[in-house]
Amino acid sequence: MAEHTRKMFDRDEVAEVLQGGFYVPAPEEVAPPSGTRAKALDKEALHYKVICISLYNEDLGRLDEMVDQLKGRGFTKASRSALIRAALDQVDLSKIRRGM
Repeated sequence: MAEHTRKMFDRDEVAEVLQGGFYVPAPEEVAPPSGTRAKALDKEALHYKVICISLYNEDLGRLDEMVDQLKGRGFTKASRSALIRAALDQVDLSKIRRGM
C-alpha cells in the first residue's frame, strides 16, 4: 500500500468501523440477548453513527498532520474522528464567517 494511502486510513478507526458494521451478523442471524447485557447492547448501538462527509484534499491533509502531531505527543488514540469531536467541543460559532 502506498504511503499516502496508508496514512489516509487510521488502522484503529477502520477496524472499529468494520467490527461495528461490516463484520456483525445480521440481526435475524443472532438470537436476541436477554437481561442486563441486552440493555448494554442497545446503548452501544445508539451512542454513535458512521457517516460520510466530504473534505477538500488540503483540509484532509491538515487533519492528518494534526492527528500525526497528536500521536507524536503521546495521544495514542488520536484519530480523525477524535480530533473532529475535540474541535466541535471548542468551536466558537460567533467567529464563523458568513459564506463559509
